[in-house]
Amino acid sequence: AMEKSYVSVFLLLVTASSALAKDAGKETKETTTKPKLPQTLSRGWGDQLIWTQTYEEALFRAKHSNKPLMIIHHLDDCPHSQALKKVFAEHKDIQKLAEKFILLNLVYETTDKNLSPDGQYVPRIMFIDPSLTVRADITGRYSNRLYAYEPSDIALLYSNMQKALKLLKTEL
Repeated sequence: AMEKSYVSVFLLLVTASSALAKDAGKETKETTTKPKLPQTLSRGWGDQLIWTQTYEEALFRAKHSNKPLMIIHHLDDCPHSQALKKVFAEHKDIQKLAEKFILLNLVYETTDKNLSPDGQYVPRIMFIDPSLTVRADITGRYSNRLYAYEPSDIALLYSNMQKALKLLKTEL
């Protein structure tokens, strides 16, 4: 009787796993017809980079790793966000430098008012140091939207990323 139950459990496992394998096979056929990449936490801002999932996780990791946090607020249906994302993702130096940051990109607003000191516009990129202070001294070139960057501002964004890392070294 014991052997019989083992055999039936075994058969159950075999049928379950082959059913799962069939499903997995189906999935790959469907995804090969659509060249759309799986939606990762990067949301297209740099698929090889490590992105945090939530603002809370990002703050925790910044604090405990002693790395600055870079938060990108953007929207999928915003042409300005899309244009900036493309330039950001294709900029090799930025992608390399981004590895030194805790990274978070958000398509929703947080309840933290420090992240929208001058409005909830997108795209906006802010730097937060490991002491969890928003760097109000690292801004883009627009006085009415301090943390806005356009694709043409990519060099400024790059130098601001360098600045965020440099300030970190001199202040800690």
